[in-house]
Amino acid sequence: MSEILVDLIRHGEPLGGARYRGNGTDDPLSPVGWSQMSDALGAAAPWDQVISSPMSRCRVFAGDLAGRHGLPLVVDPSLIEVGMGAWEGRARSAVAEEEPERFAAFYRDPVAERPAGAEPLEGLLERVSDAYARHLAAYPGRRLLIVCHAGVMRALVGHLLGADARRWYRIRIDYAGLVRVRHGRLGPSIEWVNARRL
Repeated sequence: MSEILVDLIRHGEPLGGARYRGNGTDDPLSPVGWSQMSDALGAAAPWDQVISSPMSRCRVFAGDLAGRHGLPLVVDPSLIEVGMGAWEGRARSAVAEEEPERFAAFYRDPVAERPAGAEPLEGLLERVSDAYARHLAAYPGRRLLIVCHAGVMRALVGHLLGADARRWYRIRIDYAGLVRVRHGRLGPSIEWVNARRL
């Protein structure tokens, strides 16, 4: 297998403050969010292919970056953020205050204690791991940039490590946080998680 280097970046800060943004909340990046992503990636563009979630907080930046550097862009609907159901669009602080027991239960066991109507983590894992495998197969020997979400990145890191989904929320992914994965003949190697700059 030809070596593939994959950089994943979470979108920067969106407009609207800190709240649960799953696949039903499509806020654009704030000016701060644009700066966070630009600072994290720097001026170089060493990738062969850019792949993005279709959500505006990812897609608009990915399109701008690809356009400026003459890179091909693929927008993949499978890379949308995990759906948060009844908590969609609500401030985390409000959920913690108004539903303290449910809030605590969710972080103890995010598999069994999903918000009402939220996407199951098993479904998230299936769609993002399938998409990831599809892109690895499509771009052998290439360097990829995937612009996506914290939930997607946690699921992929958890999948590559063989970690139970109940442990995924122990992985911190900040705005514009970076994950690098190197795929070689011995399999994947995660070189960093939640880095601030390439």
